[in-house]
Amino acid sequence: MKSLRPLLLVVALAGCGTFSNVYEAETVPAQLYAANYRAADALVATAGDQLDLERPILMATVVDIDDLERSSTLGRFLSESVSARFTQNKYKMVEMKLQSSVYMKRAEGELMLTRQVREIANAHQAQAVVVGTYSRASGVVFVNLKVVKPETNLIISAQDYSLPMSRNVCVMLNRDVDCRDIR
Repeated sequence: MKSLRPLLLVVALAGCGTFSNVYEAETVPAQLYAANYRAADALVATAGDQLDLERPILMATVVDIDDLERSSTLGRFLSESVSARFTQNKYKMVEMKLQSSVYMKRAEGELMLTRQVREIANAHQAQAVVVGTYSRASGVVFVNLKVVKPETNLIISAQDYSLPMSRNVCVMLNRDVDCRDIR
């Protein structure tokens, strides 16, 4: 038994190292969801009674601030995550990917064009549209989300937050860039 102790200690320590790496890998996506959920919760809280649980809300694809007709995997992920959180908060979210009347751009998602917002909102009797942008910076991505009344274009709620430039975020932003050097 004495001769097995060093071996057991090595195996136990090796297992801890593996667990640590797995934990770190699982934590980054959880942090992304948490940041998006906090932002959605803040939008709801700021909007207060200006949002009605009984009336639908549209979610536009979050777009690149430098090219408002362009998004990315990250932009689509942000939109899906924020929409999911609104749904979890009991709001009626319209699934835009099922709509043929929405301007669809291959690999870009549901981009809401100003001239179509009122038309689509009217068709669904939507009370609001959630829109957003992201901007890339060194080591971070800045995100801005707004809840807008489609009939007036008035912003009733807004939230800014940032996401650290992790390997996952880098890949979702830049499919053609080598992100291996980023943690």
